[in-house]
Amino acid sequence: MTEQPTRPAPDARPWPLGVEGIAYGGDYNPEQWPVATRVEDVELMQRAGVNLVSVGIFSWAMLEPREGELDWGWLDDVLDRLHAGGIRVALATATASPPPWLTRAHPEVLPELADGTVLWPGARQAYSVSSPVFREYAVRMTRRMAERYGSHPALALWHVDNELGCHVPHDFSDDAAAAFRRWLEHRYGTVEALDEAWGTAFWSQRYSTFDEVLPPRQVPGFANPTQQLDFARFSSDELLTHYRALRDVLREVTPHVPTTTNLMLSTGTKWMDYFSWADDLDVVANDHYVRAHDPEGHVELAFSADLSRGVADGRPWILMEHSTSAVNWQERNRAKGPGEMLRNSLAHVARGADAVMFFQWRQSRAGAEKFHSAMLPHAGTDTDVWRSTVRLGEVLRALAPVRGSEVRADVALCFDYPAWWAAELDSHPTQALRYTDEVMAWYRQLWLRGVTADVVRPGADLGAYRLVVVPVLYSVTDADAARIAAAARAGATVVVTYFSGIVDEHDHVRLGGYPGAFRELLGVRSEEIFPLLAAERVTLDDGTTADLWTEKTHLEGAVPVRTYADGVLAGLPAVTRNDVGQGSAWYVATRPDELGLARLVDELLGEAGVLPTVPAPPPGVEVVRRRRTAEAPDGAATGFLFVLNHTAEAVEVAATGTDLLTGAEARGSVHVPAHGVAVVQEA
Repeated sequence: MTEQPTRPAPDARPWPLGVEGIAYGGDYNPEQWPVATRVEDVELMQRAGVNLVSVGIFSWAMLEPREGELDWGWLDDVLDRLHAGGIRVALATATASPPPWLTRAHPEVLPELADGTVLWPGARQAYSVSSPVFREYAVRMTRRMAERYGSHPALALWHVDNELGCHVPHDFSDDAAAAFRRWLEHRYGTVEALDEAWGTAFWSQRYSTFDEVLPPRQVPGFANPTQQLDFARFSSDELLTHYRALRDVLREVTPHVPTTTNLMLSTGTKWMDYFSWADDLDVVANDHYVRAHDPEGHVELAFSADLSRGVADGRPWILMEHSTSAVNWQERNRAKGPGEMLRNSLAHVARGADAVMFFQWRQSRAGAEKFHSAMLPHAGTDTDVWRSTVRLGEVLRALAPVRGSEVRADVALCFDYPAWWAAELDSHPTQALRYTDEVMAWYRQLWLRGVTADVVRPGADLGAYRLVVVPVLYSVTDADAARIAAAARAGATVVVTYFSGIVDEHDHVRLGGYPGAFRELLGVRSEEIFPLLAAERVTLDDGTTADLWTEKTHLEGAVPVRTYADGVLAGLPAVTRNDVGQGSAWYVATRPDELGLARLVDELLGEAGVLPTVPAPPPGVEVVRRRRTAEAPDGAATGFLFVLNHTAEAVEVAATGTDLLTGAEARGSVHVPAHGVAVVQEA
């Protein structure tokens, strides 16, 4: 093998090799099509401005139709054609779905549900990442791909597996049980420490050896909550371990080529702790799909993009998949409306994506995803979808100067996967609480005001933020609680909501009163939780209402901001504020209605001195700024103002500079048509 270039330094910000400007393309599945179609594909990709495609994701059965019998010819030809057409490749390990011969020969690699149901072949991801047999085959296939194509001139990026954990976030098979026991022994060291962490004195669950421990399979009654929580941690770690096993082979054979896998960073993907995965990805990649039934789906999209940026630690990231129009897996798969594809794409770019990719390039004619939209639809090039594909390529070429710039925010929204898992365990004061509903309620209020937020883990460095929002951080470590408190002492306004700080990382209640870890910071103590019934509401002293949750709260240094005007807690505080060091800490001990939350957010932003990206953005208009980290030596502008009009009316937005999409000069304001976009390179 020829000597390969050395691996870039950690601060070199690896990126797909040879890709200039904003990357543009999508999943390409040439194995579904004849050679004549593949030839046409390259020509059409050039016409659309495509410069990066993902190849080989589900091609294992085509590359190895029978065990040990390899057919590389078709993929050699595809990569050569793409290279000749100037299109770079994110090449997959081909391991995302094992071929039928493997699962027939080794049915022990199949995953199981908690009730023992085996998940059989016939779809995808029919494998257990804990299976040593599957791991052996997957590593072998990855090595073959790396050795065959590691020096191919089209190769820009390694795409490891695909959407790990999408269909099988938890596997309860015997191989998974054995791996879980090893994970627990590494975490706790002794079975006595595990017994303490799991509280096994309750219900006579004490273990005398790790060999007695099982995953939380189907049980009578409620399973041990800490066992459930640790199994969620293990499952996320086990998927990451599988990624590392394949990634390490790629780094060994091709140390110069960056690696990634496509995460699913949204409010709909719960079971992978992606913050813990970030350091293992050379570049963060995300898949996101708008929910057709949600009239404010663009707000959840913005949250997903901000979360992607948070996992990427502020660095540019890849939008690996989204849709040109309808998807196939929702109950009603609505086609996208006028300008929606362009707005969705640029919303991700506005919030830090330097690549825009789709599932998929050409719409499939067979299989479960044949009605999932693509860049090139069933009806061909005389379609609005294809014209939108070409237009987006033109827009992204015009946005080449944006690449490498960053988003800066004055607000941090703390988001934590283990807290999500723990908050939604059974046997809680209410089963109606949904973690992401609470997170999105706060995020939405910021979005409506044109305020950009970084979505970060609680253990992040919070020192640069003026406002720190901590919704429903039910489970929190001492170290993370201390970081949040330190932000307030240093001058930030910190707001913590109900059901926060209640338990430690083992799901043990912090004694002495709620909100546990945050009592001193907030200057309050709640002695009892009073959850509300489904139709029950309480009135606050400002005339707004609240539902779901109330607490019997006492002031221990804090002052009341809102009190209950009726109900059994009438006169007691519902919202409080406490001076802390150079800053303040607010506690919201109930769930305010929309008006009440809006008023609170206005007060918090005012106290923290946080302003919107532009003054008074019109309702329904998204405005985000990307900046360069330092002034360019040629005097180039440092700011790029993205304006996305999600309304049916034209708007004027404050801006000065040049609209990169039209070339028009903005002298104090930029005109954005209904459903339209503008990107102003600021003077």
